[in-house]
Amino acid sequence: MKLKTHQATAKRLRVTKSKKILHTKTHQDHFNAREAGKKTRQKRRIVNLNRVEHRKIKRLLPNSF
Repeated sequence: MKLKTHQATAKRLRVTKSKKILHTKTHQDHFNAREAGKKTRQKRRIVNLNRVEHRKIKRLLPNSF
């Protein structure tokens, strides 16, 4: 049986050449005017995913590894 990529996951995560998984910070949709500027700027960053989650993501993105 052919392995298929989970498209919702593929749109939210990016795998680098060194097999790191990158994602954007959460909670950056609305209600940001009341937050401090520092917090809003930090949410714009792209960060590494925890190593604990890698096994789950490998199952969802079989062709990326």
